Amino acid sequence: LYRCRGWYCHQPLSIYYLEMRIPMIIQFIVCFIATLSFAILFSAPKRQLFYCGLTGAAGWIIYLLVIQKNGSIALANLSAAFTLTLLARIFAAIERHPATVYLLSGIFPLVPGAGIYYTSYYFIRHEMDSFVKYGAETVIVAGSIVFGIVFGSSIPQRFFHMLAKQRD
Repeated sequence: LYRCRGWYCHQPLSIYYLEMRIPMIIQFIVCFIATLSFAILFSAPKRQLFYCGLTGAAGWIIYLLVIQKNGSIALANLSAAFTLTLLARIFAAIERHPATVYLLSGIFPLVPGAGIYYTSYYFIRHEMDSFVKYGAETVIVAGSIVFGIVFGSSIPQRFFHMLAKQRD
C-alpha cells in the first residue's frame, strides 16, 4: 500500500492486495450482485438474470483461486474467462438463449478497467515508465480474457446440445 500525503494519493492502491483481504464468500455475493446489475443494464431476459449473475460470480471465484495458487494474473484471467465461457454455453444450451446473454454480463468483473484508467492517466502525465508498466499489464489481461473466450468457444457445440437433450 502507498501512503498518501494530504487528500491526494499519487500512487494507485493495489487492487490485488484488496482482493486477498476480503473473504471469498463476500466477493462472490458482491460479484453476483454487480454482474446481475450489469445484466439488467444490458436488458437480459428476466428469467436469465440469476444465471447471468452466477456466471460472473463463478468466473471471479476461479480468478481468485488461480491467483492464490499461482499468482499469475494472466493465467487467472485466462482460466476465469474459459470457465465463464463454458458456463455461458452450458446455460445457453439448457435455457435456449444465446450464450452472449450470459457471457457479456459475466465478463464484467474481469475487465481491466483500473488498468486502462491508469494507463491513460500516466500517458497524459507523461510518466512513460508507469504508462508502459500499466499498459503492458492491461494488454496481457485483455489478451488472456480473449484467449479464454476463444478456447471456451472452440469446444464443439454438440457437447452442449447433449446437455439440452438430457434436460428434455
